[in-house]
Amino acid sequence: MSDAPSESPVRELRLVVTAADYDEALRFYRDVLGLPERGAFSSPDGRVTILDAGRATLELTDPNHAEFIDEVEVGRRVAGHVRVAFQVDDSRATTARLAAAGAEVLAEPTRTPWNSLNSRLEAPGALQLTLFTELEAAGPAGEERA
Repeated sequence: MSDAPSESPVRELRLVVTAADYDEALRFYRDVLGLPERGAFSSPDGRVTILDAGRATLELTDPNHAEFIDEVEVGRRVAGHVRVAFQVDDSRATTARLAAAGAEVLAEPTRTPWNSLNSRLEAPGALQLTLFTELEAAGPAGEERA
């Protein structure tokens, strides 16, 4: 990390997703993933819902590192220009819950070289998701403990 001041001039990172099937995307992210609704607005011109996704960061990567991440998580190059990563308490259970709700699992949770358990999904709103759980330590015989 850098020695930059901790106070950012940016107050909030808001990822805006245009979803062709708005109702399905809202159901998936709010009702299945469990993101709390912060606000919802509608007019004759359309609808928008703002969901709280916790603390936000902007992760910038070069194409070589993006390819490396894809290889670790999925085993092949699959990500586009943007991939959304959610840190969750249990990536295995969350992956199963989202898959049951219609997300396509590209890769089941996999232990990464940086000691997290990551899965990859295609989700409503045409978003590719990484779900990750930071692992505390390796257990007996290399088993993961979250």
